Amino acid sequence: MILRFILFALAFYFIYKLVFDLVLPIFRATGQIRKQFGDMQQHMQDQMNATQNGPASNGSAQPKPAEPAKSSRAGDYIDFEEVK
Repeated sequence: MILRFILFALAFYFIYKLVFDLVLPIFRATGQIRKQFGDMQQHMQDQMNATQNGPASNGSAQPKPAEPAKSSRAGDYIDFEEVK
């Protein structure tokens, strides 16, 4: 009878330690990582939206000057100055 009680107490103690020292911290860390990852995704999405909207989002819509199209072919010669 007393041996059975001791075995149950030890089993309960080990299960308690397992849950509160291993399972619960992993569960909390997983939730925290998911929250931080979601916050990071939201931040990146906000940056992408701000980049795509550009200056139109702050009220002044100014068109950007058109850049001339540059074509580069393999083997073209490029001038450079040698710096000494």
